[in-house]
Amino acid sequence: MPGFYPKYFVIAILLLLTEIAIGLFAHDAIVRPYGGDFLVVILLYCLLKSFLNSPVVATVIAVLLFSYIVETLQYFHIVRRLGLEKYALARVIFGTNFAWTDIVVYTLGAGLVLLVEFRRKLIAAPDK
Repeated sequence: MPGFYPKYFVIAILLLLTEIAIGLFAHDAIVRPYGGDFLVVILLYCLLKSFLNSPVVATVIAVLLFSYIVETLQYFHIVRRLGLEKYALARVIFGTNFAWTDIVVYTLGAGLVLLVEFRRKLIAAPDK
């Protein structure tokens, strides 16, 4: 059901700012390649949940499938094939290099979302 859910929106904005900070200031071998990919799944989930009252599992699966598709497009060098390699924004959004580790990191991010959401629901509705 469409609507506006400010809690998720605030989290999405904070995650977006974190992603931007990682992109601008993290030039290492851990945080930039893995931290950003881990957080992007959570960011996309929160962004969707900001405007949709959708089931947790369905939303996580949709975000995860989207992430997998984007990663697969990297395998096929979609940025180059579309002639967008000269545009930094296209390279950042789509990425340019496929990596199996990214698939794993996306999955771990989705797992954290499930863990947090189910834990939150358990705490909100304890056994009677």
